[in-house]
Amino acid sequence: MGRNYRKSRLLHPESYDAMQKLKFECAADLGRTQFCKENNDHYKGDLTARQNGSEGGPIGGEMVKRMIAAQQQQMLNS
Repeated sequence: MGRNYRKSRLLHPESYDAMQKLKFECAADLGRTQFCKENNDHYKGDLTARQNGSEGGPIGGEMVKRMIAAQQQQMLNS
């Protein structure tokens, strides 16, 4: 029996541009734009998971913090 691997997908594909914009905003605020795939699209298979996580992980973490804050604000306003 084969495994079903689910790729990470956005619920609404039209929100892709907004997510890219948010990613670049977060990366710029953290001073880590060089670790965005669009700016750094070279082979990274020789790097450890720890190194990759320490480089790009803070960008994703900041994105999640901002999305949660926006959702909380929206809930307070409704």
